[in-house]
Amino acid sequence: MADRGIVAVFGSMNMDLSVACERIPRAGETVGGSGFITNAGGKGANQAVAAARMGACTHMIGAVGRDAFGASLVVGLQDAGVDCDFVVHRDDVETGTATIVRCEGDNRIILSPGANYALAGADVACALRRLVAHELDGDASEIAPAAGSVFIAQGECDLAATADALVCAHELGFYTVFNPAPACELPAEVWPAVDLVCPNETECQVLTGILPTDDASCVAALKALLAKGAGAAVITLGGSGSVTLGDDGGLLRMPALSSEVVDTTAAGDTFIGALAAARLQGLPLFECMVAGARASAVTVSRLGAQQSIPTRAEVERKFGLDGLDGEAE
Repeated sequence: MADRGIVAVFGSMNMDLSVACERIPRAGETVGGSGFITNAGGKGANQAVAAARMGACTHMIGAVGRDAFGASLVVGLQDAGVDCDFVVHRDDVETGTATIVRCEGDNRIILSPGANYALAGADVACALRRLVAHELDGDASEIAPAAGSVFIAQGECDLAATADALVCAHELGFYTVFNPAPACELPAEVWPAVDLVCPNETECQVLTGILPTDDASCVAALKALLAKGAGAAVITLGGSGSVTLGDDGGLLRMPALSSEVVDTTAAGDTFIGALAAARLQGLPLFECMVAGARASAVTVSRLGAQQSIPTRAEVERKFGLDGLDGEAE
């Protein structure tokens, strides 16, 4: 089935700066380091790359500083097939960074959001309306429903802007996906504008007070998410796969697929981007979860963030063209 729309992502764009050391320095102390690496990251950018590599027509909405990091992040997205016409280059703020100190398997991370907080809800709404108008051959005087298109937002940008963007996207007809990472609570009146909420288990616990560890707690947590007003809910469970509720209220579980785990960075973002791309094909939610599981299984077998996210062809080579069966409980 052909894709019926676009994926629009409003989210963070970060440059990750990572260095290893033998021990964490004490106050005022300098220690030697090694293995310095830079990686393109940010949950929004990762999810956009995943959707694009799965074949979706993907547009990034975000902001970077007018600096070398920002330029590099945009080039990386474009190389992955993501349209960056709605990425703003700001002179008044730096590109977002995550500074990571690695020590004996322990990470210490300092996150500087920078330009990720630069856009207001009105800025995102303007970009979304221009995207929808573009689908009408550039007639900006008419805004048609974005039926079949998907909008994704996370928690790494200004929360008020994210809330406004979700409401606008929903009104325009996008299928809205909210990934509350890091865990964040939307205003009560915004939840009905969320067609799908997709937290991991720890984010779910913050939002609902329930840690989904077995079938009963998974069902309770999913129902608690729906009670907030979201149209549907999926919880990702790392190595235990993902879960949602079926039409009859029973638990549907998609197991994690067998893969050699090298690095879990960007696995959750890959899941969401691939799920969104599958949604463009008109697939039901559980089949979209299958697509997410397939793509993330390839991601965890590689080192790094965006560079580990596979293309659609790579996923098909590993798993074939046929869908995979999950477990209905």
